[in-house]
Amino acid sequence: MSTRAELRRMRRIARWMEIILPKLVRRVVNGDVSQPGWLPHRWLTLVSGDVDLDAGIGALWLVRRPRSAKAETHTALIERCGEKWQYTGGGSASDGDLPAGRPAVGQPGQVGMIEVGEGTGGLSYAYRLQPCHPDFIGTAPWVGSNILQVAAEVDHLLLGDRRIEVPRHGRLIVVWKSLSTGHGGIRPLIVAVGRDGSELSRIGPHDSMDSYTWAQLSGQAEQ
Repeated sequence: MSTRAELRRMRRIARWMEIILPKLVRRVVNGDVSQPGWLPHRWLTLVSGDVDLDAGIGALWLVRRPRSAKAETHTALIERCGEKWQYTGGGSASDGDLPAGRPAVGQPGQVGMIEVGEGTGGLSYAYRLQPCHPDFIGTAPWVGSNILQVAAEVDHLLLGDRRIEVPRHGRLIVVWKSLSTGHGGIRPLIVAVGRDGSELSRIGPHDSMDSYTWAQLSGQAEQ
């Protein structure tokens, strides 16, 4: 059961989500994931955003009161419901902060080319709104997101059929849709591509480590 303090915090988050999020959603949907000039960094920072227009889904990664003892990390899922984009859920944590530098692979803080962090997700809200799908539990697709940490050698990622640019700091949120397994969704294959167009590493839907890391560990084991 949530404490009173947690309930107050949840209500506070819901209030500023109602005010701030629609403006941020419009920017991200239009392809602009930079910090808006009207929003002070010290109060709320847009770290990353990702939208799949064909699937009608998106995700945002925000940090409230960054670089303070009260920093809070928030992720928000959005879906296109009819003509409007709508906030459909997300996650939050009372810790976490803005990403620092972007180390090369093998350096402190960066083990592999692609590192998959926390994720959030749920059954598609837009699908549930359709009157032709009254029994959505067994048929609704899953909309999920994950936070990634990418090494300095990586130029961009391939997430299924989509190309995703990596921000300068190397931390980003990605959104995806899949069939529901009853316990969640199935994250697509993620491929890290270098500046020369070569594949550097990949991480499959059920992998906990990318292929580069597995190769390094296998080589060490053989020595």
